[in-house]
Amino acid sequence: MAETFDYIIVGAGSAGCVLADRLTRSGTHRVLLLEAGGTDLRFYVQMPLGYGKTFYDKSVNWMYRAEPDPGLNGQSDFYPRGRLLGGSSSINAMVYIRGHRQDYEDWRAAGNVGWGWNEVLSAYKAMENYAGGDPAYRGRGGPLTITDLGGQAHPLCKPFLEATGKAGLKFTPDFNGAEQEGVGLYQYTIKNGIRNSAARAFLRPAMKRRNLRVETHAQATRILFEGNRAVGVAYVQRGMKLDAKGRGIILAGGAINSPQLLQLSGIGPGALLHSLGIPVVRDNPNVGARMQDHHGVNYTWRMTAPTLNDELRPWWGKLKAGVQYILTRKGPLSLSINQGGGFFRTHPGMTRPNMQLYMQAFSTLIPRAGERPILNPDPFSGLSLGLSNCRPTSTGEVMISSADPLAHPRISFRAYSTVSDVEEMLAAVKFLRKIAAQEPLRGLMAEELRPGPAVTDDNALIDDFRQRSGTVYHHACTCRMGPDAGGSVVDTRLRVHGVEGLRVCDASVFPNLIAGNTNAPAMMVGWRGAEIMLEDARA
Repeated sequence: MAETFDYIIVGAGSAGCVLADRLTRSGTHRVLLLEAGGTDLRFYVQMPLGYGKTFYDKSVNWMYRAEPDPGLNGQSDFYPRGRLLGGSSSINAMVYIRGHRQDYEDWRAAGNVGWGWNEVLSAYKAMENYAGGDPAYRGRGGPLTITDLGGQAHPLCKPFLEATGKAGLKFTPDFNGAEQEGVGLYQYTIKNGIRNSAARAFLRPAMKRRNLRVETHAQATRILFEGNRAVGVAYVQRGMKLDAKGRGIILAGGAINSPQLLQLSGIGPGALLHSLGIPVVRDNPNVGARMQDHHGVNYTWRMTAPTLNDELRPWWGKLKAGVQYILTRKGPLSLSINQGGGFFRTHPGMTRPNMQLYMQAFSTLIPRAGERPILNPDPFSGLSLGLSNCRPTSTGEVMISSADPLAHPRISFRAYSTVSDVEEMLAAVKFLRKIAAQEPLRGLMAEELRPGPAVTDDNALIDDFRQRSGTVYHHACTCRMGPDAGGSVVDTRLRVHGVEGLRVCDASVFPNLIAGNTNAPAMMVGWRGAEIMLEDARA
């Protein structure tokens, strides 16, 4: 007789790795973790700045592409997602941001009991190990080590922070502490100069336990049902069609793969499923709908001071950085490209920040075809100031277009489709120029390259950010959580409405998008979700 697991987790990404660790820790539960991709033990995955190489690498990346978007002047945006152990935490920029406390209070106010600021703060503190910050807000001794730039911050960070102060922004030493608003230096999921992905922090220790089985190159194709209860998962592994049986099935594939698998299994918009010949288990139009995402744009200047371009563009600079990294695990390859930044309001009447700011001491106006140009910057000293909206009102969707489980789903977004999204981005790009006009940063700038000094009136600025902006890879909310089955996909215990034995636990369950990078909140959902599942198992 085939083995029946207590839990089957589909997806070894940010949330799935945390689930695998937490659900096997006691030794009581047998867990199977299915991952469509392969190992994370690759040089360019473990080296922090190596994410420039993984951006277009189909061996570790789903490489999704969205439908042409009218809000982006008809362009088709690129959606990289991790397809390996650690998921997108193995190919992201490693910035660690929890989000604003009021974001989670909004979750609670919408009826999501157990997901308010106090509950998620407890989860964050329990899972992290951060040496700095106020212990009232930061955790010590958890499995996820978070680090600062320390003495490795680029010299341009100092004039950037001075300029933002003169532009009216306060200095904030810890965006994950008492107050998110302000500017400062980012924190990272990096440990001893190596990417500290969810796989490294949570899954690798758990893989030593006998009650966890991890299957790689195992792409789930369908959830198996007996009546109204999910009882297993069908998957393909190296050309073989296999089944696994479980008492509890947990989807942790992220905001694209989780709704895709639900729809392939008969849970989603009934008319769509009927049209594709998929038997409907539960008609729920919310599956794959209401996707939220952050969109951003960079402004770029030619500098008179050296930037990372000068270090990483010439062959000898690459060699020097490579030797430094291999010998010491330090230098530019041991860091993220996003060093300075913060959160600000585009209007003083707002109660919390609505824009995120990034300072990158490099520029990439002349990219190499087929490769994200982080490791091949421009042949001159360049600096970029970037923005992304924190709480956009534009939405999109993820819908299958075929019953073939190996076909990519159709991703449609309507960026800048609301007046408020356009107005706040317009105000934000104007504020970028205000920052650039402040000393000492202004004195280090030779010329604005993008969009250029000729782009000044509102219509031209709007057309520019529609043309040049795109996703910052924070997709969420496609299986949103809520108490009302008519307006959500899962309840507050992460159980899929209308069926039994099936949960979703990843960024797709966010009721609304949080302000900031989404890797930390996705791991928190895994941690908090495991707590809920273990509570229910004891009940």
